[in-house]
Amino acid sequence: MKPFSLFYYLVSVVLFIVALPLLIVLSFKQKYKESIPARFFLFKNPKFNATNTTWFHVCSLGEARALKPILDALKSKKVLITTITQTGHNEAKKYDAEVRYLPYEMYLPFWIKPQKKLIVLEAEFWYMLFSVARSRGAEVILLNARISDKSVNKYMKFAWFYKKLLQNVDMIYAQSEVDKNRFLALGAKNIEVIGNIKLAGEIKKTKEYMKPDCELIVAGSTHPGEEKDVLDAFFAYKKKHDAKLIVVPRHPERFEEVFVLMEEYAKQNNVMLTRFSQVKNFESDLILVDMMGELNNIYAVSDTAILGGAFKEDVGGHNPLEPAYFGCKIITGKHFFHQKELFKYVHHVQYVESDEISIALETAKELPPSMVEEKINLKPVIEKILEN
Repeated sequence: MKPFSLFYYLVSVVLFIVALPLLIVLSFKQKYKESIPARFFLFKNPKFNATNTTWFHVCSLGEARALKPILDALKSKKVLITTITQTGHNEAKKYDAEVRYLPYEMYLPFWIKPQKKLIVLEAEFWYMLFSVARSRGAEVILLNARISDKSVNKYMKFAWFYKKLLQNVDMIYAQSEVDKNRFLALGAKNIEVIGNIKLAGEIKKTKEYMKPDCELIVAGSTHPGEEKDVLDAFFAYKKKHDAKLIVVPRHPERFEEVFVLMEEYAKQNNVMLTRFSQVKNFESDLILVDMMGELNNIYAVSDTAILGGAFKEDVGGHNPLEPAYFGCKIITGKHFFHQKELFKYVHHVQYVESDEISIALETAKELPPSMVEEKINLKPVIEKILEN
């Protein structure tokens, strides 16, 4: 192991020891009950069985879904996938692939087997992952690579470190020219701009639901604090309009706390509240979707989508392609820095502060549906993956 790699490895061990009490506590939380034991204690997380094949690494649900058109093009080729989050892991298990959680960095020198290619999506930059995989013969490729506006100063401040990290990368497929220039500033080479691969994904519904005779508003992929803002805006809007509100929290472990919040509003405003898992219809004024995999089906019958994850500064927004595909009028926040490239391709979106949502709902009545016009060519990526 090179001197810097050895130093980095020892630091990772020290950090693990310091964080151990917190990791033990977090492992009992619903959100982390699988991922933390698997990643930090290798619980039910053995090495891959296969060697000398193609290994994809993604973080969470969105990146796991983005793999579909690529894996479809690879057909019967043996594929390995690692993830970080539990939702990403569950999505990856839908593919015909060996799926694991990516272990914490101090385990990687003992965990990684030789593979032909390691393809890492978006901003999953792990020094030990890149260096160990490459030292064992893998060609390291960054796909859908990005450096967000919010993160760029941090990267530049530690440019010396990212230069070392990127020395282990053979090819970068960047989302935009801006991302390409940022990678060049960090010393990267062999960069090609192909756009956001999420534009290539197939968007479809899995069930047919009957749309009610009134306006249907969905708050999709919401985060803490956003549900309250949406509920305030909705009831201000409902004083003048016949409308129903569906709330779809981003993370399933929050279903109960969001239901309690919605119960308070239902009582205050004398309206009915139902759990979608129990009724499968939109008869109530307030509906909590407490099921995974239903959001596209909901978008398909909704008039307006309030897209969460962008009304606070800490998330960075969510994918607007799905509500746009189904013709929803989109309202979202101004903090969509992780999805900036995708929003470039979506027209007729309102970007507002949380206290402006009710006004945006009024404005939406006069706007055309949102739409996506762009496509992406994945052929160069597929050819690169299939190279021997």
